[in-house]
Amino acid sequence: MEHLSRQELEVIHEIPLYRHFVENWAQVESFQARPDDLLISTYPKSGTTWISEIVDMIYNDGDEEKCKRDAIFNRVPFMEMSFPGLLSGTEQLATAPLPRIVKTHLPVQLLPVSFWEQDCKMIYVARNAKDVAVSYYHFYQMAKLHPDPGTLDEFLGKFMAGKVAYGSWYDHVKGWWEKKKAYRILYMFYEDMKKDPKREIEKVLQFLGKDLKEEVVNKILHHTSFQEMKKNPTVNYEMMPTWAMDHTVSPFMRKGISGDWKNYFTVAQNERFDAHYKEQMKGSTFRCQMEI
Repeated sequence: MEHLSRQELEVIHEIPLYRHFVENWAQVESFQARPDDLLISTYPKSGTTWISEIVDMIYNDGDEEKCKRDAIFNRVPFMEMSFPGLLSGTEQLATAPLPRIVKTHLPVQLLPVSFWEQDCKMIYVARNAKDVAVSYYHFYQMAKLHPDPGTLDEFLGKFMAGKVAYGSWYDHVKGWWEKKKAYRILYMFYEDMKKDPKREIEKVLQFLGKDLKEEVVNKILHHTSFQEMKKNPTVNYEMMPTWAMDHTVSPFMRKGISGDWKNYFTVAQNERFDAHYKEQMKGSTFRCQMEI
């Protein structure tokens, strides 16, 4: 599998993506959603695994052992994922127990149309652009399916230009933000989840129409804390083969904090990023906190 590492991205409908994902695109585009599917969508490095584990725990009434039945990437299949010799995300979902939890990083315009037709419930998590950029840079370094990220400064340039996997963060968060006006989308923020995780878990419960006892909610809160998840092999991606993710370069679960960008951005980088951000987000009602 080493030959799969450090390949350049390809483009599908103007969005950069991994070559093997693009090659399997027909299966993704024609994916048939079910009315009881729950879609979890995020731009990469925005709390995807965190919200996935919370939802899986809710679906299993807070039973930790049930949630350790398999790795998170098997419990919540990654719809557009495709690699030679491995079951693709769409193949995993074809045999997944019902009701299914489906993970995607796709921008709103690339989501298979069946999700809109079936009026599926969807949870979207947004995280501030600066923390996403720093986290994505480290992810590019350790997950070898990405091209070489170069220096942080070079990577920031690519990130701002949308020349990274899944394209522009700005378009991604704005696209889903607008779509929530017409569909059943719970739009959440990583920073809110960090500030008051219990309140945010309760929002998810309400959205899903689930009622759990206080002690079960507290159990979910504990089990899905960063400290617990970082040491849990079913969610920290240590079960992934090293050809795909090299945890000696950077752990998949690195810090899980808000405002870490301040440890990396120079004054000049921050000024450049702020000016670009203002331009990109002009006219949008979307707001997020750069630190908490």
